[in-house]
Amino acid sequence: MTDFRKRMKASSSDKSLVILANDLDENRVDKLESRTMTNIKNLNKYLCAIKLNFHVILPLGKKSLEKINQAAHDVGLQTIADIKLNDIGNTNKIAVERLWECGFDAVIVNPIMGPENLKELVKSVHKDGHGIITLVHMSHHEAKLGYGLRVKDSTGRTLMLHKLFLKWSYSLHVDGVVVGATVPELITSCRKKIRGNCEIYSPGVGTQGGDPKKTLDAGANYLIIGRTILNSNNPIYQARKFQKLTLES
Repeated sequence: MTDFRKRMKASSSDKSLVILANDLDENRVDKLESRTMTNIKNLNKYLCAIKLNFHVILPLGKKSLEKINQAAHDVGLQTIADIKLNDIGNTNKIAVERLWECGFDAVIVNPIMGPENLKELVKSVHKDGHGIITLVHMSHHEAKLGYGLRVKDSTGRTLMLHKLFLKWSYSLHVDGVVVGATVPELITSCRKKIRGNCEIYSPGVGTQGGDPKKTLDAGANYLIIGRTILNSNNPIYQARKFQKLTLES
């Protein structure tokens, strides 16, 4: 088990399986940083990790990202850069090195880069204890149009794209896979395939229609929740509610 998986288990054990998707819609960079810091301060006791999407990472410079990551680590949270990385090997390697310099613990990538590029990226990420999570199936309502496409693998066998992504992911020893909470039946089938060799991260709870209990019962290890908490009149109450649910499951 990689260092990142161990750290995730330590930060979630007897505490919470909730990852905050800190996907703030804020135009001012200073507000973006301050609101993120406030979320870490107010919500950390109900979380195990915090995820920052591309549109949050891009406006923030290295100094702000270092500050945010340090604040999260100070309260025991892991940090995930959700950039869905997908490029040639050299670009992938340099991109994750920049993320590590900013203090991130893990990165979410897109397996469509191909198995050889993914293999090299896994090796690069794991050499210093960081984590890599692959995108197997998204949670939004049109996701099936892409991830449900039928493709051929290297043996000529026809299968759905998400199944090919899953196969590459667990065979190349990634730390986790993203499977939307809106497709619980797929979470169950993925759980059977990976056999505990990596964890399932499920976004889409609440706003996009995913049911947290059904998602956990289907086999998800972590819930990624954003707008349902962030846009609530009482974010602390919402985060506490989801925390309690994960501890009872």
